[in-house]
Amino acid sequence: MTSPSASPTWFSLWFGLRSPVTQMAYALSGFGLMALKYTVEAGLFWFVAGHHYTPLEFASPLLTQRQAAFDHAPGWVVWFVLLWSLPFVWIAVAMSVRRAQSAGFSPSIGLMVLLPVVNFLVMFFLAAVPDRSIKHASQGDDALSEPLPAAGASSDRVGPETALPSALVAILAGILCLLGALGLSVYVLHDYGTVLFFASPAFAGALTALLANRPVDRGLQQTLLVVLGMLGCAGLALLLFALEGVICILMATPIVIPMGLLGGAVGYVISASRSVRLRESLPCLAVLPLAIWSESTLREPTVRSVRSSVVINSTPDTVWQQVIAFPEIAPPDEWYFRAGIACPTSARIDGEGVDAVRRCVFTTGEFVEPITVWNPPHQLAFDVSSQPEPMFELSPYHHIHPPHLHGTFRSTQGEFRLVALEGGQTRLEGTTWYVVEMGPPAYWSLWTDAVIHRIHLRVLEHIREQAESTVQQ
Repeated sequence: MTSPSASPTWFSLWFGLRSPVTQMAYALSGFGLMALKYTVEAGLFWFVAGHHYTPLEFASPLLTQRQAAFDHAPGWVVWFVLLWSLPFVWIAVAMSVRRAQSAGFSPSIGLMVLLPVVNFLVMFFLAAVPDRSIKHASQGDDALSEPLPAAGASSDRVGPETALPSALVAILAGILCLLGALGLSVYVLHDYGTVLFFASPAFAGALTALLANRPVDRGLQQTLLVVLGMLGCAGLALLLFALEGVICILMATPIVIPMGLLGGAVGYVISASRSVRLRESLPCLAVLPLAIWSESTLREPTVRSVRSSVVINSTPDTVWQQVIAFPEIAPPDEWYFRAGIACPTSARIDGEGVDAVRRCVFTTGEFVEPITVWNPPHQLAFDVSSQPEPMFELSPYHHIHPPHLHGTFRSTQGEFRLVALEGGQTRLEGTTWYVVEMGPPAYWSLWTDAVIHRIHLRVLEHIREQAESTVQQ
C-alpha cells in the first residue's frame, strides 16, 4: 500500500496505478522522459540513416513531418520506434490521469494526452496547476491513495444480477463509441486518421471500463477482459454490417488492442476513485470528435517509394522486351494474394515510345500507365492515370467496398531500370511511388511497403523466367 505520506518510487510513479502524482514529479517526469525519447530517436535516425531528426519533427502534431525521418530509415526502425513508444504512452496517460486527480480535477482529463495538439496543452496545464487533493489525503479525499483491488478481486457489490447486465451495457457503449468515431472520421470527414486508430480505442476502452465497474467492482483483470470483449464485438460488428473485411481488421489489431487495453486500465483507475462521479468523466468524450475533425484538416498525404530488384541471366535487350509487356503469370500460391490482395497477372502496351500506354492487369482490375520515359534498353517510367481497388475484402458477403479502398492508397508513378552486369547479366530494378492517406503513416507503410515489395517480386521473377527461357531457346 502507498500511503499519502510515503514517497513513491519513480517506477511506481511511472508504471503504477495508485501513487498520487505531485506537480514537481509530473513536470520532471514529463520533460525528462520527453528529452530521453527524443535523444534516443534522434541518435537512431542519425546512426542508421544519416537523417537529422529535429525537435520540430519530434513534437509536430503533423505526423507527415515525422514520416520524413522514417523514409530515410530501414523498415525495422518503424517497429522499434513503435515498441519503444509504448511505455512512454502508458506513462503519459497513467501519470496524467493521476495528476489530474491530485490537482482536484476529473481523472478523465488525463486521457486527452492521446489527442494531437490537445496533448501538449493538457500536459502543460497539469504541470502548472498546484497540488490540491494530495494535501487533503489524510482526511481521505484522495481516492488514488487507496489500494486498488487485486486482479480478479471483487467487492460485496458483485453478483450475477448486476455483473452481467453492467458488462453488456459497457460493451454496447464501447462499441457505439468506436462506431461513432468511425462514422464521423470515415463517412463524414472521409479521413482515416491517427486519432481514429489510436485515441478512439483508448476512449472506448476507458468508457467500457467505467461502465463495467458501475455498480460492480470487478478488479483490473476482469475489467480488461470486458474491454477485450468489447473490441472483439466491435470487430464482429464491422464484419456483420459490411463496414470492413477480415484482413483490414486484422491489420488494425496491433494498434487497436493495446490502445483499448490502455484505455481500459485508465478507466478502471478512474472508476476506483470514490470521489469521481460518472457524469464528471463522460464530458471528456466530447473532445474526441473535435480531435478527429482537427486532424482531418491538418494531415497531409505522404508519398513513399518502394524499390525491388532481381538479377537475370540475360542481356538488357532481351529483358527489355519482357518489361514492356509480359504474358500471363500463373495463379499465385501466396496466401495473402489468395485471400484477396490484388496481384498482377499480365501486362501489355499500346504503342511505342513516350505517350504509349502500358496496361498492367491485376486480379482486381487494370492499371493504366502512360509512358513518360522510354529509353530502351535502360529505363521505362510511367505515371498511373487509373487503377483498380487494392484488394477484394475477405467478408461473409460477396463484395464490399469500404471507403479506404478508394483513394487512401494509390500508386502515382512507376519505373523499371535495367543495369547491365558482367557476364551478360542484367539487374532489373522496379520502383513504385505511392501515396498512403491513413494515420499513422509510419505504421500503415509497414504493410503497404511489404505488399508492394511482394507485388514487385512476382512481376520481376516472372520477367526473369521469361527472359532466361528465351535465352535457352
